[in-house]
Amino acid sequence: MPPVGGAYAKYVLGVLVLVYAMNFIDRQIISILAEDIKRDLGLSDADLGFLYGTAFAVFYALFGIPLGRLADNWVRTRLLSLGLFVWSGMTALSGLAGNFAQLSAARIGVGVGEASASPSAFSMLSDWFPREKRATALAIYSSGLYIGGGVSLFIGAVVVKAWNAAYPVAGPFGLVGWQAAFLAVGLPGMLMALWIATLKEPIRGRAEGLPEPPKLAGAHVFRRFIADFISVIPPFTLLNLARIGGRALAINLIAAAAFAGLAALLINITGDVPQWVAICLGGYAVTSWSQSLRHHDRPTWSLIWGTPTFVLALVGFGSISFAGYSIGFWALPYAIRTFVVPMAAAGGALPWYAHTEIVALILGGWGAAGGFLGVVIGGWVSDRVKKRNPAGRILVASLATLVPAPFLIAMFTTDSLAMFLLFNVPVGLFGSIYVGIAAATTQDLVLPRMRGAATATYFIGTTLLGLGLGPYFTGAVSKATDNLATGVLALLLMAPVTLTCLYLVYRQLPRAEATRIERARAAGEAI
Repeated sequence: MPPVGGAYAKYVLGVLVLVYAMNFIDRQIISILAEDIKRDLGLSDADLGFLYGTAFAVFYALFGIPLGRLADNWVRTRLLSLGLFVWSGMTALSGLAGNFAQLSAARIGVGVGEASASPSAFSMLSDWFPREKRATALAIYSSGLYIGGGVSLFIGAVVVKAWNAAYPVAGPFGLVGWQAAFLAVGLPGMLMALWIATLKEPIRGRAEGLPEPPKLAGAHVFRRFIADFISVIPPFTLLNLARIGGRALAINLIAAAAFAGLAALLINITGDVPQWVAICLGGYAVTSWSQSLRHHDRPTWSLIWGTPTFVLALVGFGSISFAGYSIGFWALPYAIRTFVVPMAAAGGALPWYAHTEIVALILGGWGAAGGFLGVVIGGWVSDRVKKRNPAGRILVASLATLVPAPFLIAMFTTDSLAMFLLFNVPVGLFGSIYVGIAAATTQDLVLPRMRGAATATYFIGTTLLGLGLGPYFTGAVSKATDNLATGVLALLLMAPVTLTCLYLVYRQLPRAEATRIERARAAGEAI
């Protein structure tokens, strides 16, 4: 087996960066296609927020739980390869959608497939790199988010322009430009899945000098996966909890009724049925899984849901992603609506940077560069600060959260496209610093065999709270006020929540990390 932190570990890291970039190309390309999809399918901004965020995020979060647990017990390279094949195939199928329901179903499929990626990757990298370099490694991996997100905007703009130029009405099989773009980015990923299957599986716990957990027999692995699946996917949740006991079932039914009531209330207020059915279904499913995990794997539950530090980190980092995902999605549609379309309608020569594909290239390119630098710098700086301060990573994340605010305000209030594009650079740079920090923090709070489950739980915050609510929130405010800038700037209301949670994590983190083995043993862990 190649050494921890050696050349092969770096090779694996490079390959996984490409996988994560592909992940976000498939996820983010809908941003550049939003205006065309909105026009062709007759959608609102709230509908677009649902397609980009909620339809993907809820099922990403839900399936991330059993798939994260599967990553803890099965061959992670195989799981990642299968997941890449599925989500790339569903991205391609998005290109065949002809209405809102079909596109929603395809985006749900993308979310299910992508749920396998980060639990597998986080767990593998945590075993390929020593603890003192973990935030840096995970930050480099996370840079794929910004590389893929940036590249997707340019690819989408180029494909749509070329396709519509070649086929002004409709192309082969009746496809239009935005449909061709989905196909163009989805099909290559299905081939890349074969490459991922060739990676070596690392030894769990070796990077920390811990003994490798006993391997489960293949049949037992998938029995456990099925058990985890039914613990989180309604209505199987009821059957699962009924087997645990009447008290657990009663608590679950009360939770189901509460979430149903909340969904009804929010639907009555907003009229957005798919959004709140999906979100409240996700909330109920997560509650059910937590109940089941407490019964079937008490040590893992104890270090995740039973650790206030982990839960606060989940909410704190999730609230950062609430803003980050929304800005990442809405920046390009805002630029097109506010600057490009009015300038074109006014007639005369446009500045070189005022064409849709150039705006997409600049936003995507600078966003990718700024995001890459921010996440890598954040990981590198936080690893060094942690050597002097056990909770230093959280301090870095907190400071980085404050810096983008004035640039964001300036970005969405300027009347200059050039300044809008310029302000996007610091927003992306500083807004990405937290990513590697969040990943390393959640990994360090659990034992090696629990890393897949910890990653899946972490992504509940970043997807269910961040992706599931952030883009929709901005779209809903935009719909209500007829002003997309107001929708984006309303994201700043989350800042007090973020800073309060991170402050509490900062206070509690050193003790939580130092006692993880002790608390796991107390919960029944054999170590």
